[in-house]
Amino acid sequence: MMAPVSIRDHLIHLYGEDAGEAAMTHVERLLVDFQKRTASPSVAGPISQRDLLLITYPDQVLEDGRDPLQVLYEFLEPRIAGLVTAVHLLPFFPSSSDDGFSVVDYRSVDPAFGDWEDVSRFAETYRLMVDAVLNHTSAGSAWFQGFCRGEEPWQDFYIAPDPQADWSNVIRPRSTPLFTAFDTARGPASVWTTFSADQVDLNYANPRVLLEMVEVLLGYLRRGAQWIRLDAVGYLWKAAGSTCLHLPQTHRVVRLLRAILDQAAPWARLITETNVPHVDNVAYFGAGDEAHMVYQFSLAPLIVHTLLSGDATALTTWAQSWTVPPPGACYLNFIASHDGIGLTPTRGILDDAALDRLMEKARACGGVSYRTTQAGTLQPYELNVNLLDLLSADGSDVRRFLLAHAILLSFAGVPALYFHSLFGTRGDPQAVQRTGHLRSINRQKLDRIELESELATAGSIRARIFEGLGGLIRARQSLEALDPSA
Repeated sequence: MMAPVSIRDHLIHLYGEDAGEAAMTHVERLLVDFQKRTASPSVAGPISQRDLLLITYPDQVLEDGRDPLQVLYEFLEPRIAGLVTAVHLLPFFPSSSDDGFSVVDYRSVDPAFGDWEDVSRFAETYRLMVDAVLNHTSAGSAWFQGFCRGEEPWQDFYIAPDPQADWSNVIRPRSTPLFTAFDTARGPASVWTTFSADQVDLNYANPRVLLEMVEVLLGYLRRGAQWIRLDAVGYLWKAAGSTCLHLPQTHRVVRLLRAILDQAAPWARLITETNVPHVDNVAYFGAGDEAHMVYQFSLAPLIVHTLLSGDATALTTWAQSWTVPPPGACYLNFIASHDGIGLTPTRGILDDAALDRLMEKARACGGVSYRTTQAGTLQPYELNVNLLDLLSADGSDVRRFLLAHAILLSFAGVPALYFHSLFGTRGDPQAVQRTGHLRSINRQKLDRIELESELATAGSIRARIFEGLGGLIRARQSLEALDPSA
């Protein structure tokens, strides 16, 4: 077996001898400080078939006059004890758009949600997953404002690319412009914005950016996070003439972060979120030296296709061809989340006719979003729907919805359930009208009193789904054959 590549080697490979050595000195200081101030989490140990992740917004459950993080914890604790072992708190940082993913300050909790003590409370009971939104910051962040003013160290933290360079091969996840014009102290500048004009991409060719983010990640671990989710990590590194997606430097950064976690916090887990075709997705396992867990994006559209078409051929064929993760790694399986159901991961698996049928079903209860291809055409990107609405036209027939989760819970890996799935929420088309964003249909916030009343009503849709899913989860927990390492 080859010896693992050191943190120093990764840094020198990315930045050259001198800059790499200087960066290594900085990392060593961060690691010494981290180890002095950080203890292993109270909820730790190996992952097993008993583990299940709940995905939730910090302000998912609301009660007048109270901090949402406190309300959420109090609502969840008596209901999910024994069912859920890990909680993914979606971004709780101050942000300016995209429901938290346009981060203004990585090191703060939005006071509208609560404070760090409220976040750490979850870590005392569950394995806590926190988002590392590495690719971009908010245009309103102090970092980017410093860039616009030409201040150090921020003036090289973002990417104002050479307009004469070849960017024709860049793969886009959106149909919005790749570059956005901003006024700066040096005059108007076109700056890289992969996802929106309010989400400005960071420049990882500058080692100071990487070092800043390493410090941020270690801060999350110190606050109790065990699982670090690398949001949209595939777009991290940019190079003229390339696709700017899954570049070797991006994989090198993931390997570097893994090496840092292995040394500083061996109990921590790194999870990559890459909504891309299966072969590109599983590449983030590396040789067992990148992600501990990889989101399994193909599973959701294939389960939906199977249950709506009555044909399991595509799902079965794909499952039989799964890449076996390296030792100690596993898949993170889900069929609903705060985002839509991605269609890109079905490329090469479902034909155009099958995709057309899925989109027709989605439009009846939600919508379909598109991305711009390299050829400049629009390509279907995701179904923006609520899963219960998609699988049951009026929400009253929960059998197909429960069957979808029985399939999910049977797959190898760690299952993840979205809050709205566990508690039987319907879609919110009015939210789409209010915000103008298709994803809003599945991001509604719930009143605690109304939610608790509906769950307590025997025979209600919420009660039937919560009880049904609870039975399936307990069945999974009893089967050692479903241990991710089995």
